[in-house]
Parts: sequence; C-alpha cells; structure tokens
Amino acid sequence: MKNIRKYNLPIFIPHLGCPNDCAFCNQKKITGKDSDMTPQKAEEMIAKYLETTEENAKIEIAFFGGSFTGLDLSLQEEFLKVANKFLCKVDGIRLSTRPDYISEEILDLLKKYGVTEIELGAQSSDDDVLRVNRRGHTFDDTVKASKMIKEKGFSLGLQMMIGMYGSDREKDIKTAKDIIALNPDSTRIYPTLVLSGTALEKMDYEPYPLEKAAEIASVIIELFREKGVKILRIGLHESEDLKNGSVIKGPYHPAFGEIAEGYIWRRKIEKMIAQGDFNGEIPCGKSEVSKIIGHKKANKKYFYDKYKIEIKPIPGEAE
Repeated sequence: MKNIRKYNLPIFIPHLGCPNDCAFCNQKKITGKDSDMTPQKAEEMIAKYLETTEENAKIEIAFFGGSFTGLDLSLQEEFLKVANKFLCKVDGIRLSTRPDYISEEILDLLKKYGVTEIELGAQSSDDDVLRVNRRGHTFDDTVKASKMIKEKGFSLGLQMMIGMYGSDREKDIKTAKDIIALNPDSTRIYPTLVLSGTALEKMDYEPYPLEKAAEIASVIIELFREKGVKILRIGLHESEDLKNGSVIKGPYHPAFGEIAEGYIWRRKIEKMIAQGDFNGEIPCGKSEVSKIIGHKKANKKYFYDKYKIEIKPIPGEAE
C-alpha cells in the first residue's frame, strides 16, 4: 500500500503575537523568516503551496514561529478566515502558541474557523527553570491550558526543550513524564541552543554537548513512544540562519534526531550482548538500518571497539 504523503503548509509569524522575550528565543533566527506576515501574504502562500502538493496527500495549514493566540483577536480572525477558505482543500489547521495565551474566548474563535490542533510551548515542567529563562508562565498554566484544549475537542501538542538554562538530565526527563501525564496527542523535542541576539548569549550558561543532548533525547523519545505520544520533530529544522553562524554554541546538528535514534539502538544492542549468544546480526525493518549502524557508523565503531563485534542489520520486508 502506497504511503500517503503529509504536508504542513507553514505560515511563520515570528514575534507578531509574542511580546515576551524568553532568554533562549530569537524566532527570526530559528525560522529563517525576517519579514512580518500579513493575512494577504498568507493567502498567497497557501494558494502557491497547494499548487505543488501531491494529489491525495494529507495537508495541514500551520501557523508557526510565534504565539498565534497572542495576536490581537481581530488579527487572529483575519488569519483564520484566510485558512478557513482552504478547508475544502486541506485536512486541518494547526497552530503553536504559549500556555498562558489560551482562554475560552480564544478557543471558541479557533473552533469556529476549523482549527484542529493546538501546540503549546511547554518547554519545561520546572517552575524555576521557566522563571530563569524568562518564560513568563508556570507549568500550572500548561496544565490548565492543556485541559481546556482537550475538553474543547482539539488535538493537543506539547513542545519541550532539553538542556535549558537551569535544567539538567533529571529535570529534562521529569518534564517528559509530566507532559505525558497531560495526555497530549503529539510532541516536539528541541535541544537548547545559544543563538545570536538572545539574552542567553550574555548569560553564564553552558549548553549540553551534542552527544549528551542526543543521549538524553533518546531516553525521552522512548518514554513518549511507550505511551503512544506521536513525536513530530526531534531537533530544530535546518534553516539558512542556523547554518550560517546564528548558533553561537550548543548541540545543533541537522541529523540530531538520527543521532538520538542511534543511542536507542545502542542500548538495545547492549542488552542483546548482556543476554549472551549474540552474533551481531539484528533483524530489522529497512528504515531501522541507518539507526542501528548509527550516524556516520558511530554504533558500528562503538561495538567493534568495545566488544570486537561487527553489528549486522538484517533488513526484512516488514517494517
């Protein structure tokens, strides 16, 4: 059976709806978008995107990059009216926002115009971490907003960050568990980076090294998968700004997710070895081969250097 292609038609609104200045945040560097979005531009972009998508694909319009529900209500409605025009051609409308920018009035407006999924930037469940990163809300705001969103019948996404200023491995993993307890439908996992033009650049902060961030992410990935929470993204999307010097320091890598997946398989293989009678052969789906071998063959090298074992993925037909 042919896989159905899925598309997000992204409309980036960097900082339009967010007067807050989080320590780690420079949305224009993260999204690679410097110009302010307008409803007219959004309509033109959606129409253009739809000309290039495959027939029978699953398509969602996505308002990303800022805090959509922080916009003035009249401007929110203008954007939503534009998206609503295309509901006969797309499968839904999703948006990202802050936990403290959710209210009954806002949710009623979103429901009226066909929004299907709301993603909240939870980031951490530790109030001290949220405070020192200048988030301007508590985890209780995330809890309350999540409950309201679920009760209104929206799909709920909760985004989290690892390695935030003031956080550590224990707090990162606890955040994942606290997010799972809110029963989200999906999540995104981002490592904290020091970007130019942010408060974090001037603070006494040392981000996780790449390998540490990927290993912690791998533990969190398994927690989410065990509970059936769909992971939409691991690591930031590559953009020209991120490639060209906007990252001052931190675990940025275009293959961050693949590196994390390699750690998951490293733990699995360690268990196979501990159980004995392991000859290096690993039956797997075709999509798992690169994860087993590891990014740039890191796992092959690891197991040969440590155990003198050549790991050999044996891909089958079934995934």
